[in-house]
Amino acid sequence: MIVVTGGAGFIGSCFIARLNELGMDDIMVVDQLGTHEKWKNLLGKKFNTYMHKNDFLMQLGTGKLNTLVESIIHLGACSATTEMDADYLMQNNVHYSMALASWCLQNKKKLWYASSAATYGDGSHGYSDNDAATPSLRPLNMYGFSKQLFDMWILRNERWKQVTGFKYFNVFGPNEYHKGEMRSMINKAFPTARDEGIIRLFKSDRPDYADGGQQRDFVYIKDVVNVMAWFYTHPKVGGIYNIGTGKAHSWNDVARAMFSALGVEGTIEYIPMPEKLKGKYQYYTEAELTKLRKAGCDYEYHSLEDSVKDYVQNYLMKDQKIL
Repeated sequence: MIVVTGGAGFIGSCFIARLNELGMDDIMVVDQLGTHEKWKNLLGKKFNTYMHKNDFLMQLGTGKLNTLVESIIHLGACSATTEMDADYLMQNNVHYSMALASWCLQNKKKLWYASSAATYGDGSHGYSDNDAATPSLRPLNMYGFSKQLFDMWILRNERWKQVTGFKYFNVFGPNEYHKGEMRSMINKAFPTARDEGIIRLFKSDRPDYADGGQQRDFVYIKDVVNVMAWFYTHPKVGGIYNIGTGKAHSWNDVARAMFSALGVEGTIEYIPMPEKLKGKYQYYTEAELTKLRKAGCDYEYHSLEDSVKDYVQNYLMKDQKIL
Protein backbone atom coordinates (compact mmCIF):
# COMPACT_ATOMS: atom_id res chain seq x y z
CA MET A 1 0.00 0.00 0.00
CA ILE A 2 1.19 3.51 -0.85
CA VAL A 3 0.64 6.04 1.94
CA VAL A 4 0.14 9.68 0.95
CA THR A 5 0.14 12.03 3.94
CA GLY A 6 -1.54 15.34 3.19
CA GLY A 7 -3.42 13.35 0.58
CA ALA A 8 -6.43 15.67 0.61
CA GLY A 9 -4.25 18.77 0.26
CA PHE A 10 -3.14 20.64 -2.83
CA ILE A 11 -0.09 18.71 -4.03
CA GLY A 12 -1.10 15.48 -2.30
CA SER A 13 -4.48 15.14 -4.02
CA CYS A 14 -3.02 16.05 -7.41
CA PHE A 15 -0.31 13.44 -6.97
CA ILE A 16 -2.91 10.80 -6.10
CA ALA A 17 -4.60 11.66 -9.41
CA ARG A 18 -1.25 11.15 -11.14
CA LEU A 19 -0.72 7.80 -9.39
CA ASN A 20 -4.21 6.78 -10.56
CA GLU A 21 -3.20 7.65 -14.12
CA LEU A 22 -0.22 5.33 -13.68
CA GLY A 23 -2.62 2.55 -12.69
CA MET A 24 -2.02 2.73 -8.93
CA ASP A 25 -4.93 2.86 -6.49
CA ASP A 26 -3.75 0.78 -3.52
CA ILE A 27 -3.43 4.03 -1.57
CA MET A 28 -4.03 5.14 2.00
CA VAL A 29 -4.85 8.84 2.35
CA VAL A 30 -3.56 10.30 5.62
CA ASP A 31 -4.70 13.80 6.52
CA GLN A 32 -6.62 15.98 8.96
CA LEU A 33 -9.79 17.06 7.18
CA GLY A 34 -11.24 19.26 9.90
CA THR A 35 -14.29 21.36 9.11
CA HIS A 36 -13.27 22.96 5.81
CA GLU A 37 -13.90 21.49 2.38
CA LYS A 38 -10.55 20.16 1.23
CA TRP A 39 -12.17 16.70 1.31
CA LYS A 40 -13.56 17.70 -2.08
CA ASN A 41 -10.03 17.34 -3.49
CA LEU A 42 -10.51 13.59 -3.09
CA LEU A 43 -13.56 13.47 -5.36
CA GLY A 44 -12.88 11.22 -8.32
CA LYS A 45 -9.65 9.87 -6.83
CA LYS A 46 -9.15 6.13 -6.38
CA PHE A 47 -7.79 5.01 -3.02
CA ASN A 48 -8.40 2.25 -0.49
CA THR A 49 -8.80 4.02 2.81
CA TYR A 50 -8.42 7.22 4.82
CA MET A 51 -6.77 7.62 8.22
CA HIS A 52 -6.37 10.66 10.46
CA LYS A 53 -2.74 11.79 10.73
CA ASN A 54 -2.57 11.15 14.50
CA ASP A 55 -4.08 7.68 14.19
CA PHE A 56 -1.62 6.83 11.44
CA LEU A 57 1.40 7.72 13.55
CA MET A 58 -0.01 5.67 16.42
CA GLN A 59 -0.66 2.67 14.14
CA LEU A 60 2.89 2.86 12.81
CA GLY A 61 4.15 2.67 16.37
CA THR A 62 2.24 -0.57 17.06
CA GLY A 63 3.85 -2.37 14.13
CA LYS A 64 0.46 -3.27 12.63
CA LEU A 65 1.28 -1.54 9.35
CA ASN A 66 4.77 -2.98 8.86
CA THR A 67 3.73 -5.50 6.22
CA LEU A 68 1.00 -3.34 4.66
CA VAL A 69 2.86 -0.13 3.87
CA GLU A 70 5.07 -0.28 0.80
CA SER A 71 6.20 3.35 0.82
CA ILE A 72 5.29 6.76 2.26
CA ILE A 73 4.86 9.98 0.31
CA HIS A 74 4.93 12.58 3.08
CA LEU A 75 3.25 15.79 1.86
CA GLY A 76 1.33 16.56 5.03
CA ALA A 77 2.60 19.62 6.88
CA CYS A 78 1.65 23.16 7.72
CA SER A 79 2.55 25.16 4.60
CA ALA A 80 1.63 28.61 5.91
CA THR A 81 4.64 30.88 5.59
CA THR A 82 2.95 33.30 7.99
CA GLU A 83 2.44 30.74 10.79
CA MET A 84 3.83 32.24 14.01
CA ASP A 85 3.46 29.28 16.39
CA ALA A 86 6.98 27.88 16.31
CA ASP A 87 6.17 25.03 18.71
CA TYR A 88 3.35 23.89 16.42
CA LEU A 89 5.65 23.95 13.40
CA MET A 90 8.31 21.99 15.28
CA GLN A 91 5.79 19.33 16.25
CA ASN A 92 3.87 19.18 12.98
CA ASN A 93 6.60 19.76 10.39
CA VAL A 94 9.72 18.46 12.10
CA HIS A 95 8.98 15.85 14.77
CA TYR A 96 6.12 14.21 12.85
CA SER A 97 8.35 14.00 9.77
CA MET A 98 11.20 12.54 11.83
CA ALA A 99 8.89 9.86 13.20
CA LEU A 100 7.79 8.81 9.70
CA ALA A 101 11.34 8.89 8.37
CA SER A 102 12.64 6.83 11.31
CA TRP A 103 10.00 4.19 10.66
CA CYS A 104 10.90 4.06 6.96
CA LEU A 105 14.62 3.80 7.66
CA GLN A 106 14.12 1.08 10.26
CA ASN A 107 11.74 -0.93 8.09
CA LYS A 108 13.61 -0.40 4.80
CA LYS A 109 10.74 1.44 3.16
CA LYS A 110 11.05 4.28 0.67
CA LEU A 111 10.17 7.82 1.79
CA TRP A 112 9.43 10.77 -0.47
CA TYR A 113 8.79 14.06 1.32
CA ALA A 114 8.01 17.75 0.79
CA SER A 115 10.66 20.33 1.52
CA SER A 116 10.38 23.92 0.27
CA ALA A 117 12.14 26.72 -1.57
CA ALA A 118 11.40 28.76 1.56
CA THR A 119 14.59 27.19 2.94
CA TYR A 120 16.59 29.45 0.58
CA GLY A 121 15.59 32.61 2.41
CA ASP A 122 16.65 35.80 0.64
CA GLY A 123 18.72 33.84 -1.86
CA SER A 124 22.04 35.26 -0.69
CA HIS A 125 23.42 31.71 -0.59
CA GLY A 126 21.96 30.80 -3.96
CA TYR A 127 19.30 28.28 -4.97
CA SER A 128 21.39 25.16 -5.36
CA ASP A 129 20.03 21.90 -3.95
CA ASN A 130 23.58 20.62 -3.56
CA ASP A 131 23.84 19.00 -0.13
CA ALA A 132 26.96 20.97 0.76
CA ALA A 133 25.01 24.24 0.44
CA THR A 134 22.11 23.26 2.72
CA PRO A 135 23.74 24.05 6.11
CA SER A 136 24.49 27.63 5.00
CA LEU A 137 20.87 28.48 4.12
CA ARG A 138 19.06 31.09 6.22
CA PRO A 139 15.23 30.90 5.90
CA LEU A 140 13.26 34.10 6.45
CA ASN A 141 10.38 32.54 8.40
CA MET A 142 9.73 29.71 10.83
CA TYR A 143 8.00 27.62 8.16
CA GLY A 144 11.13 27.64 6.02
CA PHE A 145 13.26 26.91 9.08
CA SER A 146 11.09 23.89 9.97
CA LYS A 147 11.68 22.50 6.48
CA GLN A 148 15.42 23.12 6.68
CA LEU A 149 15.63 21.40 10.06
CA PHE A 150 14.16 18.23 8.59
CA ASP A 151 16.37 18.47 5.49
CA MET A 152 19.40 18.65 7.80
CA TRP A 153 18.16 15.69 9.82
CA ILE A 154 17.85 13.67 6.62
CA LEU A 155 21.34 14.71 5.50
CA ARG A 156 22.83 13.50 8.76
CA ASN A 157 21.30 10.03 8.26
CA GLU A 158 22.96 9.56 4.85
CA ARG A 159 20.69 6.79 3.57
CA TRP A 160 19.71 8.34 0.28
CA LYS A 161 18.39 5.29 -1.53
CA GLN A 162 15.52 5.27 0.95
CA VAL A 163 14.75 9.00 0.96
CA THR A 164 13.89 11.59 -1.70
CA GLY A 165 12.96 15.18 -0.86
CA PHE A 166 11.30 17.83 -3.03
CA LYS A 167 11.99 21.56 -2.67
CA TYR A 168 8.85 23.05 -4.17
CA PHE A 169 9.00 26.58 -5.52
CA ASN A 170 5.83 28.68 -6.18
CA VAL A 171 3.30 26.01 -7.07
CA PHE A 172 -0.10 27.02 -8.48
CA GLY A 173 -3.07 25.25 -10.03
CA PRO A 174 -6.34 23.42 -9.33
CA ASN A 175 -6.97 21.87 -5.90
CA GLU A 176 -5.52 24.90 -4.04
CA TYR A 177 -8.83 26.67 -3.34
CA HIS A 178 -8.97 25.50 0.30
CA LYS A 179 -5.63 27.11 1.23
CA GLY A 180 -7.04 30.54 2.12
CA GLU A 181 -4.36 33.23 2.13
CA MET A 182 -1.78 30.64 1.06
CA ARG A 183 -3.48 30.24 -2.34
CA SER A 184 -1.53 31.45 -5.35
CA MET A 185 -1.95 35.05 -6.49
CA ILE A 186 -3.52 33.66 -9.68
CA ASN A 187 -6.31 32.04 -7.70
CA LYS A 188 -6.86 35.01 -5.37
CA ALA A 189 -6.72 37.67 -8.09
CA PHE A 190 -8.92 35.87 -10.60
CA PRO A 191 -12.38 37.24 -9.59
CA THR A 192 -11.26 40.89 -9.72
CA ALA A 193 -9.25 40.33 -12.89
CA ARG A 194 -12.28 38.75 -14.55
CA ASP A 195 -14.94 41.17 -13.29
CA GLU A 196 -13.05 44.47 -13.16
CA GLY A 197 -9.94 43.93 -15.27
CA ILE A 198 -7.74 44.78 -12.27
CA ILE A 199 -4.95 42.84 -10.55
CA ARG A 200 -3.40 44.22 -7.37
CA LEU A 201 0.25 43.46 -6.60
CA PHE A 202 2.56 44.40 -3.75
CA LYS A 203 4.74 47.46 -4.07
CA SER A 204 8.46 46.89 -3.74
CA ASP A 205 10.30 48.02 -0.62
CA ARG A 206 13.66 47.65 -2.36
CA PRO A 207 15.16 50.11 -4.87
CA ASP A 208 16.60 47.27 -6.98
CA TYR A 209 13.09 45.92 -7.73
CA ALA A 210 10.28 47.85 -9.38
CA ASP A 211 6.74 47.51 -8.07
CA GLY A 212 5.51 44.08 -9.15
CA GLY A 213 9.02 43.33 -10.35
CA GLN A 214 9.74 40.88 -7.54
CA GLN A 215 10.52 37.54 -9.20
CA ARG A 216 9.63 33.97 -8.32
CA ASP A 217 9.95 30.57 -9.95
CA PHE A 218 6.28 29.86 -10.66
CA VAL A 219 5.61 26.18 -11.38
CA TYR A 220 2.34 24.58 -12.47
CA ILE A 221 0.96 21.70 -10.41
CA LYS A 222 0.68 19.48 -13.49
CA ASP A 223 4.43 19.84 -14.05
CA VAL A 224 5.11 19.25 -10.35
CA VAL A 225 3.28 15.92 -10.21
CA ASN A 226 4.88 14.78 -13.47
CA VAL A 227 8.35 15.34 -12.01
CA MET A 228 7.29 13.60 -8.80
CA ALA A 229 5.98 10.69 -10.87
CA TRP A 230 9.39 10.41 -12.53
CA PHE A 231 11.01 10.05 -9.12
CA TYR A 232 8.36 7.60 -7.98
CA THR A 233 9.09 5.36 -10.97
CA HIS A 234 12.84 5.70 -10.28
CA PRO A 235 12.86 4.81 -6.56
CA LYS A 236 16.63 4.24 -6.41
CA VAL A 237 17.23 7.94 -7.09
CA GLY A 238 17.56 9.56 -3.68
CA GLY A 239 18.46 13.00 -2.38
CA ILE A 240 16.84 16.42 -2.12
CA TYR A 241 15.85 18.08 -5.39
CA ASN A 242 14.45 21.41 -6.49
CA ILE A 243 11.08 21.29 -8.22
CA GLY A 244 10.79 24.52 -10.14
CA THR A 245 11.04 25.56 -13.76
CA GLY A 246 14.51 27.08 -13.48
CA LYS A 247 13.15 30.37 -14.85
CA ALA A 248 12.16 33.29 -12.63
CA HIS A 249 9.29 35.57 -13.67
CA SER A 250 7.98 38.76 -12.14
CA TRP A 251 4.55 39.17 -10.62
CA ASN A 252 3.91 41.63 -13.44
CA ASP A 253 4.58 38.77 -15.88
CA VAL A 254 1.99 36.65 -14.10
CA ALA A 255 -0.56 39.46 -14.20
CA ARG A 256 0.00 39.97 -17.92
CA ALA A 257 -0.36 36.23 -18.53
CA MET A 258 -3.68 36.28 -16.65
CA PHE A 259 -5.00 39.22 -18.66
CA SER A 260 -3.96 37.45 -21.86
CA ALA A 261 -5.76 34.27 -20.81
CA LEU A 262 -8.86 36.32 -20.01
CA GLY A 263 -8.66 38.24 -23.27
CA VAL A 264 -8.61 41.68 -21.63
CA GLU A 265 -6.07 44.52 -21.49
CA GLY A 266 -6.39 44.96 -17.75
CA THR A 267 -4.76 47.27 -15.23
CA ILE A 268 -2.19 46.49 -12.54
CA GLU A 269 -2.56 48.40 -9.26
CA TYR A 270 0.15 48.36 -6.61
CA ILE A 271 -0.64 48.15 -2.91
CA PRO A 272 1.66 48.45 0.13
CA MET A 273 3.54 45.39 1.32
CA PRO A 274 1.82 44.11 4.51
CA GLU A 275 3.82 44.80 7.66
CA LYS A 276 3.81 41.11 8.60
CA LEU A 277 5.69 40.27 5.39
CA LYS A 278 8.36 42.94 5.57
CA GLY A 279 11.75 41.35 6.12
CA LYS A 280 10.27 37.90 5.48
CA TYR A 281 9.43 38.29 1.79
CA GLN A 282 11.42 36.55 -0.93
CA TYR A 283 12.12 39.03 -3.72
CA TYR A 284 13.69 36.47 -6.02
CA THR A 285 13.67 32.68 -6.38
CA GLU A 286 14.86 30.50 -9.23
CA ALA A 287 15.43 26.76 -9.02
CA GLU A 288 18.87 25.47 -9.91
CA LEU A 289 18.18 22.30 -11.93
CA THR A 290 21.69 20.87 -12.40
CA LYS A 291 21.22 18.16 -9.80
CA LEU A 292 17.82 17.18 -11.23
CA ARG A 293 19.27 16.81 -14.73
CA LYS A 294 22.26 14.83 -13.48
CA ALA A 295 19.83 12.44 -11.78
CA GLY A 296 18.40 11.67 -15.23
CA CYS A 297 15.15 13.66 -15.11
CA ASP A 298 14.98 15.63 -18.35
CA TYR A 299 11.35 16.71 -17.99
CA GLU A 300 10.57 19.95 -19.82
CA TYR A 301 8.33 22.33 -17.91
CA HIS A 302 5.54 24.24 -19.64
CA SER A 303 5.94 27.99 -20.09
CA LEU A 304 4.42 30.40 -17.59
CA GLU A 305 2.03 31.70 -20.24
CA ASP A 306 0.78 28.23 -21.22
CA SER A 307 0.42 27.15 -17.60
CA VAL A 308 -1.53 30.25 -16.56
CA LYS A 309 -3.72 29.94 -19.65
CA ASP A 310 -4.60 26.32 -18.83
CA TYR A 311 -5.38 27.14 -15.19
CA VAL A 312 -7.46 30.22 -16.01
CA GLN A 313 -9.38 28.92 -19.01
CA ASN A 314 -9.86 25.26 -18.10
CA TYR A 315 -10.37 25.58 -14.35
CA LEU A 316 -10.97 29.07 -12.94
CA MET A 317 -13.23 30.32 -15.75
CA LYS A 318 -15.23 27.08 -15.60
CA ASP A 319 -15.35 27.14 -11.78
CA GLN A 320 -13.62 23.76 -11.98
CA LYS A 321 -11.62 23.52 -8.76
CA ILE A 322 -10.50 19.91 -8.89
CA LEU A 323 -7.79 18.28 -10.96
